[in-house]
Formats: sequence, C-alpha cells, structure tokens
Amino acid sequence: MNGAAKGAIVGGAFLAMVGGTAYGVYSLVGDARDSDAQSTSTTGPAVPAKGSGPVGDKDAAATAKAFFAAWAAGDARAGADLTNNPAEAQGALGDFTAKAYVSKVAITPGSQTGTTVAYSVAAEVTYEGVTKPLSYESKLTVVRGNTTGLPLVDWEPSVLHPELQKGEKLRGGAPANPPVKAVDRKGRELTAEKYPSLRPVLDSLRKTYGERQGGKVGAELWIEPAAQDAPRRTLLTLVEGKAGQIETVLDADVQAAAEKAVLKFPQASVVAVQPSTGNVLAVADHRGDGFPASLSGARAPGSTMKIVTGAMLLDRGLVAADRVAECPAEVTWEGKAFTNLKGFKLDGETFATSFAQSCNTAFIKQIKPVDDDDALPKEAREVFGIGEGIEWKVGVPTVDGKVPDATGPAAAAAYIGQGQIQMNPLTMASITATARTGVFRQPVVVKASLDGRTLAKATRKMKPSVAAQLVRMMKLTATGGTAQGAMSAVHGSDKGAKTGSAEVDGAQNPDSWFTGFSGDVAAAAMVEGGGHGGDAAGPIVAAVLSF
Repeated sequence: MNGAAKGAIVGGAFLAMVGGTAYGVYSLVGDARDSDAQSTSTTGPAVPAKGSGPVGDKDAAATAKAFFAAWAAGDARAGADLTNNPAEAQGALGDFTAKAYVSKVAITPGSQTGTTVAYSVAAEVTYEGVTKPLSYESKLTVVRGNTTGLPLVDWEPSVLHPELQKGEKLRGGAPANPPVKAVDRKGRELTAEKYPSLRPVLDSLRKTYGERQGGKVGAELWIEPAAQDAPRRTLLTLVEGKAGQIETVLDADVQAAAEKAVLKFPQASVVAVQPSTGNVLAVADHRGDGFPASLSGARAPGSTMKIVTGAMLLDRGLVAADRVAECPAEVTWEGKAFTNLKGFKLDGETFATSFAQSCNTAFIKQIKPVDDDDALPKEAREVFGIGEGIEWKVGVPTVDGKVPDATGPAAAAAYIGQGQIQMNPLTMASITATARTGVFRQPVVVKASLDGRTLAKATRKMKPSVAAQLVRMMKLTATGGTAQGAMSAVHGSDKGAKTGSAEVDGAQNPDSWFTGFSGDVAAAAMVEGGGHGGDAAGPIVAAVLSF
C-alpha cells in the first residue's frame, strides 16, 4: 500500500498500477468498448479472514484494496459488505454513480498509518453529454467488525468525499437555484475559493436571491445538506449557469483579515459589524464540522454579556461608572455562591473598574436592588434589539440571541452571561455596536431594499448618559483591564472591549469570548474551549479591528 502508484487510460477505462498490477480503477458508465475492462476488473484483492483483537496493518491494507476495487467497479453491494454499515454505505456508493453522475473513477492508494489508509480519487462526472474531471483526497480506517470479526471499513460519509458530513449526500444535475455573483460594498467579487468562510453565506444568497436577481441554472455536482433548509454546497460546475448579480454590504478587506484571524485557533468564529449602519463587514469560521457558528451558534457568552447588564444597571441609576461598587471575593444568591476568577476582590474601586476587571460579584450584588426578574430581558429587548418576539432578517440564515426571563440562581447567572443566555458572534458584535453608538441597528448582509424585508427595531435608544458611561468602561477595559493584552495590538485610542469566559457542562475548558470596537468597526469572536477571553478570542478580534 505504501508503494508508488501510476495511472493510465486504456480502452476508455482508467487503470491504476500498484506494484505492476492493475488495481481498483474502472469505468462505471461507458460504451461497449469499456465492457471488457470492466468485466475483467471485478476480481479484487482477497479479503482477510475474520479474527479477534486489533486489526493488523496488512489486513487493513487488504481490506482497503478490496473496498477500493468494489467501489471503482461500481459494485455498491460488494463495497458495502466490506464496511461496518452496509445499509448506509450501499446507498451512498450506489448514488455515487446514479445520482452524482460519476462515470469513471480511479482510486490511488497513498500512505498508510496503522489501520488508516489515505487515497486519492480521480473521477469524471458526466451529465447530459458534458463531462468534467473531479479529483480529491480522503482517508478511511479499518476496524474489527463487532459481530463478524472481519476487518471492515469504518463507514463515514467522508469515505466517499472528504466534505460530506453525517446525513449529507452527493448529488449532480441541474440544481434548484441558479448561481449568484456576489460582490462586496465596493464592487469586489466574493468567492468561496478566496474566502472559504463565506461558502454558507454565498450558498444561502444563491438559494434566496439567485433567480430573483436574474440567474439561470446550469449543471453541477453538489453536496445535499442534511437539514432541509440548509444551503447546498457546490463541488463542481459542469455547465455554467447565468449568475444573478447581488451586492452585499460585506467588505473584502475586513473579510480577508477575519479569514486569516480565525485560523489561529480551532473552533473559532468571528463577525464584524459597522456600528453606524448595522452592515455586516465580515463573517468567518474555522471549524472541523463546517458549522457556521458565527451566525448560527447559540452558546452562553460569559462576561461579554456584562455590556447589557451594565447598561441595565446604569439605566436604572443603581450604579455609575465613577461610583464605588462592592466587589467581594464571593457573593451568594438564593443559596448559590458566585465567585470571581481565582477569588479576587476589589476594595473601594469604582463600578468602571469592576467592569474592566470583570468582577462577577459586583454585578450579582445588584440583583436585590433591581428587584425585577424581567429587568435584563427588558433591557436586551428594548435597547439592544435582542430577545423574545424580536426576529432578525439579516438576508442569510441566522440564530437570534436569547435572554429569557429567569429567577433564583439562574437570574444571577444571567447577569454574568451564563445560565440560559444564548448568543453567537453576530449577536455579540451587534451588542457592541449598539453600545458604541447608543442605537440598535439590525445587522444585515444584504440591504433590506433588495427584497423589501422588514428589519427588527428596538423600542428606544440608550440614554446618552448611559451610552457615554458604557463606552468609557469599555475603553478602560481595553487599556487597563482584562482586554488590555489583546487590544494593545489595535492602534489608536478610540477603542473599547469586553472579555468573557463561559463554562460549558462537560467541557474541560470554558469557551473564550471577546468583543470590541475601534472607530466604526465592532467585532466579536468565540473559540469553543479556548479558555480565557483575552487568550484566544481576543487576538482574533484585535486582528480584525486592525485590518
């Protein structure tokens, strides 16, 4: 399996040579001249006998060979029987020919590490007389069958194609929606090849606006999503359709900075918003599962939520930025104790300092004076445009933030962004943008004028005195608080930030959250399991603000 492999085309069928022997490469759909090559090629390598214990390297190699041979020959049943999930594998392998329109395929083995075998696929996709090449690399792992004792391919959708996730399917033909040519606010084209994080966004724009903007369908190979309302992901264009023209409010420069920034950490997401307009400038994700957590995530935001809590307390006159606020090492609310990071406390310091140092107890001590279970959800709805009954229409699918009513310890947890609070980088970037200007402007990726959709509105503006104090506290956080380390990379003095760490049940490390502004750009980032907000999410936001 580790030897060099060579490929050739003989009689219209691909042939791959491994150790001088024709191996696992066949014409799946062809004319009469292909029949001899196909019929003589179906004799694959011998399959190892059943056994017990871990699968050996040689048995793994032999099983992979047999599987590749069956797959390349178009024998879905034989290939499926060599996997530990024959029902699912047979359907996928059969669809590879029947529904993805793969006409020829060459599978070339690569390196083998233990029982994991890498391979490359060189195929042809043919639809209505048009043929285009398709090539990619993937890998599979061989395991011991639980009931049979045979070495079997551990079936995952990625065995068929590396971009396939659970429940997704490979499909070809004429898509339901025509392509779009999306440009940024300065007319520069945005493509998934140049900006990979935008693929879900571009696919959503295509689904919603492609035909409306004058597009006409062509022919493609795509990944059909598991969720019915999720966008398709194009893998190969067979016949160019006519692209619908669509102008977004994204900014190619900010997007490029965001794409680069999220690569610093796994499971990272970031969104940038323009506070003066609500325009979304950039959306980026770096995740193994391909999930657009930047727009569709729903996780506790930790202390970044103190922006909303702080606004509510300032709004009610219970605190002031320059007024002393108690920050003990521990405070108890209805039987549950809350502490600060590493048990720190502040003596005789202002509320602004408690905000900048992210003192949990200074906020929770205000629950009793507030004496209103609906205070935080009300502030979120009325001022920040987030909460029950408010639906954002951004132009692409998003998940709205949640600030539900809570009582008891859950209410105390909500004050510091834990409990039932749910946000994502989009909603947190919007919260920061609202704090920056004192006015909520619903974020958009495409202008509402394009399709006449109604944008969400807040019922009132933030009081000018509250907005001024909130910005001052965020600036202090950026220059002398928990965000100082990350924000030191952002030039200029017109900058502010807030850090957050959110505990997640069962997770070894908390999620890292960070949000900040510089000039007329606000950005928020989240790194799942990233730890302290300033350590992981902070550098991402700083890089975006420094574009």
